[in-house]
Amino acid sequence: MSWTARSAEVPLRQLVAVPVDVGKATAMLMACDFTGRVLVPAVEFAMTRDGLTAVLARLRAALPAEVRLVRVGVEAAGHYHRPLTAVGVWPAGWQVVELNPAHVSAQRRVNGQRGVKTDRVDLAAMADLLLAGRGVPVSVAGAVLVELAAWVAHRRRRVQVRTATKNQLLGQLDRAFPGLSLAVSDVLGTRVGRLVAAQFADPARLARLGVERFRDFAARRGVQVNRVVADRLVAAARAALPTAEADVARQVLAADLALLDDLDTQITAAEARIAALLPDTEYAVLTSVPGWGSVRAAAYAAALGPISRWPAAAKIYRAAGLTPTQYESAGRRRDGGISREGSVPLRRALLDLGIGLWHRDPAARDYASQLRERGKPGRVIACALAHRANKIAYAMVRDQKPYDPDRWA
Repeated sequence: MSWTARSAEVPLRQLVAVPVDVGKATAMLMACDFTGRVLVPAVEFAMTRDGLTAVLARLRAALPAEVRLVRVGVEAAGHYHRPLTAVGVWPAGWQVVELNPAHVSAQRRVNGQRGVKTDRVDLAAMADLLLAGRGVPVSVAGAVLVELAAWVAHRRRRVQVRTATKNQLLGQLDRAFPGLSLAVSDVLGTRVGRLVAAQFADPARLARLGVERFRDFAARRGVQVNRVVADRLVAAARAALPTAEADVARQVLAADLALLDDLDTQITAAEARIAALLPDTEYAVLTSVPGWGSVRAAAYAAALGPISRWPAAAKIYRAAGLTPTQYESAGRRRDGGISREGSVPLRRALLDLGIGLWHRDPAARDYASQLRERGKPGRVIACALAHRANKIAYAMVRDQKPYDPDRWA
């Protein structure tokens, strides 16, 4: 790899590895040269400016005068490791790489310490990885891409809360208005369903209003209800049985509906900000693909970061954990499900891109139909479409060329 070129032909005693195990408020590091000689034993320090300054002074004092390269390896730990991978934290000229926690865990097992997990054991495993040249150079995303990733994460959290709130709302509706979900298939996903939930949680009120007056009521609020739906709703209201907790359920329902409206507003605002930011990134070209709007393209961008981090589309697909598990020994092979050893946001982004292709791209629909005719289950088809979408998206962002249906037919 190009980032390891600086250590080529350099004597091992002139190369120093500094593994860093990050916690919530403190971190631990050690230093050794590439012969394995320990220069600084494991030392814990506070993740503050003063704590880092003190430990850097100790590191500099222990480094040999002839040292040619210092390679710092920071284990990824959610967001806790971010302060130690920011620009300017480590001295100029030192290499900073990010280590995959799964690789650290695997190396710990290789070292015979599968059942032992301490900071010092992790440091030893990380040191072995650094000596072997493992780790990914820390890439710095532009300000626009950083903001885009933040809004994508914000929207995703709000969508998750909205889904949970809708599930709770349906439970309250069943207590307040039994049988409503039988009259309207998607109560909270349609305008008429939301209107009934907000204004007619008491079925007796809707029963007294009748079909025509209910349609007039809805029309004055900008909701057009055809007679068939209105008949079903009024009939369900007249047939609804009272429940003991109906009054309390209606009070809780009103509070949940207010929360749902607020979540919808926040999601709409996040989507508007995402649409405004995406054109200033290298991922804007993805919106030329049928079925890929700004939200899908931004989710892919947020999961990947700078496209320069990824040498090939296959690396992205592997990082998503969508590759199948496989066991082969003594001439026998057994394949299992997808590995799921990778980034959850990236996996979701790829699957969502595949769904977008399936909905709008004729070539992708034909491909999915062929797989279905061959007897492939739905989850296999979804992974195949995600693989196809990933190859298309990577090539488009790398070459900055709009979607060409003839090329990807």
